[in-house]
Amino acid sequence: MTEIIVNENEEKKSLSFVEQMVEGDLAKGKNGGRIQTRFPPEPNGYIHIGHAKAICMDFGVADNYNGVCNLRFDDTNPSKENTEYVDSILNDIKWLGFKWGNVYYASDYFKQLWDFAIWLIKQGYAYIDEQSSEEIAAQKGTPTVPGTASPYRDRPVEESLELFNKMNTPEAVEGSMVLRAKLDMANPNMHFRDPVIYRIIHTPHHRTGTQWHAYPMYDFAHGQSDYFEGVTHSICTLEFVPHRPLYDKFIDLLKEYEGKTEDIADNRPRQIEFNRLNLTYTVMSKRKLHTLVDEKLVNGWDDPRMPTVCGMRRRGYSAQSIRNFINSIGYTKFDALNDYALLEAAVRDDLNKKSCRVSAVLNPVKLIITNYPEGKTEELEAINNPENEADGTHTITFSRELWIEREDFMEDAPKKFFRLSPGKEVRLKNAYIIMCTGCKKNENGEIEEIYAEYDENSKSGMEGANRKVKGTLHWLSANHCLPAEVRLYDRLFNVENPSADERDFRELLNPESLTVLNNCYVEKFLTEKKPGDFLQFQRIGYFTPDMDSTPEKLVFNRTVGLKDTWAKMNK
Repeated sequence: MTEIIVNENEEKKSLSFVEQMVEGDLAKGKNGGRIQTRFPPEPNGYIHIGHAKAICMDFGVADNYNGVCNLRFDDTNPSKENTEYVDSILNDIKWLGFKWGNVYYASDYFKQLWDFAIWLIKQGYAYIDEQSSEEIAAQKGTPTVPGTASPYRDRPVEESLELFNKMNTPEAVEGSMVLRAKLDMANPNMHFRDPVIYRIIHTPHHRTGTQWHAYPMYDFAHGQSDYFEGVTHSICTLEFVPHRPLYDKFIDLLKEYEGKTEDIADNRPRQIEFNRLNLTYTVMSKRKLHTLVDEKLVNGWDDPRMPTVCGMRRRGYSAQSIRNFINSIGYTKFDALNDYALLEAAVRDDLNKKSCRVSAVLNPVKLIITNYPEGKTEELEAINNPENEADGTHTITFSRELWIEREDFMEDAPKKFFRLSPGKEVRLKNAYIIMCTGCKKNENGEIEEIYAEYDENSKSGMEGANRKVKGTLHWLSANHCLPAEVRLYDRLFNVENPSADERDFRELLNPESLTVLNNCYVEKFLTEKKPGDFLQFQRIGYFTPDMDSTPEKLVFNRTVGLKDTWAKMNK
C-alpha cells in the first residue's frame, strides 16, 4: 500500500541514506576517491517534478562531495525522441539552478556497444531470436516457474553474426528479429531470462540520422554508458532495483571483453535506488502526459496545470520552492504519495519572501467616495515587499471612483462580517478610512454601485490616523488601472490518486481546473512586469504574468492562493 504523506514534522537526518552510502565508499577509497554522477533522461518528453527530484539528488551529491554530474541523454529509441525534448531538458535543468560537467548521449557509444554485442555473440553470450515479441513474452515464465528456452537459443554463432549485421540494414523488417543475451532462463529474476538487447527501428535518429537501424535496449546501453564515462554512483529510482543484477552483469562482461583484470567490485559504478516523487491529484506517467498534450486535454507541455517543470515555471513556481519541497520530503526506500498541499506550502513560503505586493480586483464593483472632491487624485506610496525593504516602493493613484471586490460588500451583513456594509467602517489599504452610506441596484437586484464617505484625517501614515477598524480592503482607482485577463488554476484531477484508479484517467480530469476571468483590473504598474516575475495580488494570492501577456492585453496566472482552500473544500 502506498503511504500518503500529509505532513513532515519529523526531524530530518543530516544526510540521506544515499549520501551515507556515498560517504561510506569515499571512506573505503573506492574509485580512487572520485565522485561522478549523471542525470540520464530520455528525450521523449518534457521533464516533470519527479525528474526534478532525481536532478536534485544527482547534481546535489556531486556538488556536496566535490564531484561532477554529467548530463546524458538516453537516446536509444528514435521513434519517440527529438531535439525539441533535448532543448527543453537543457533549459529546465538550467532554470532549476544546476550546472552539468559535460553533455553526453547514449548515441555517442553506438559503435562501442555494437562491437561489444558482436563479442558477446562470438563468446556464446548472445543470439538472434526470430520469434515475435508475443512468443518471447510467453516463454518468459513467472518468478516461480522457469522460462522456456527459445528454439533459436543454440543457433550457430556464425548465423547469429550474419543476422545481427542484417538487422542493421534498411531491408531488415522491424520486429522480425532481435538480439538476446544468453543468460539464465531459470533465474528467479525475470530480467535475467535472456533479455532482448537489440531491436530494429527504421525511424531516423535525431543525431545519427539513418546510420543505424539496430538500436540497443535501455538495460544494455545504460550501464555500459555509465562505465564508459567513469560514473561512480548510478543513482536511480526504485523500479530499477530488479535491474541492478543485470546492470552489474553486463558491466562484468564488458570488463571481460576489455581484458581488464582489476577488482571489478571496486571500480564498477554503484547503482543506488530511491523512491520516486508522486503527488496527489496528478499523474507522472510520461505516456499519460503525452496523451494529455496530444489529445489537447491541456494546452501543451507548459500548461500551468501540468506537473512538468516548464508548466510549473509558467504557473509562477520558483525554482527554489521546488528544490525546497524536494528537500523537505527527502529520499527513502519506500514509495509515497505526497500531498500536493506540501508543494503549494513550499511555493507560498518562498514567494512570500520574493513577491511584489500589488492591487488587483478580479470581481469588480464600483465604489464612489461621495465626499471626495471630483477630479482630485492622490499618489500614494505602496510598499513593494514588506519582507524585503530593499525592494522599495511604487505609487498607486487614489481618486473618487474606485473598484473593489464584489465579495467585499454585503448589504445585509452578519455580525462577524468585517468588510464593507451600510453604517460600517473599513480602511482602504494605504489610503483612508471610509464609512459605507448605501448602494444602488439594477432592476435584477444586483449591486451596481456602492457609496461611502471618507475621513480626510485618516490617511495612512498621517499623525493620529491610526484609529482601529476591523477590516482593510484593497482597491483600484477606476480611471487609473488597466483591464486584465486572469487565469485561475486548480488541481488537474478530481481524485487523490488518479494513477491507482481503475477508470480511464481522462474521466478523472477536473473540469474546473482552469477558470478564466476577463473582467479584471490591475495597477498600471504591472505593465512593467514580465513572465517569471513574482507578484502577490493583495488578499487574493500569488500570480505571475503569462507568456501570452502583452502591454495591450495583460494576462496573469494564479500560482497559488494565500491559503490552502482545497483541503477545506474537500473535507
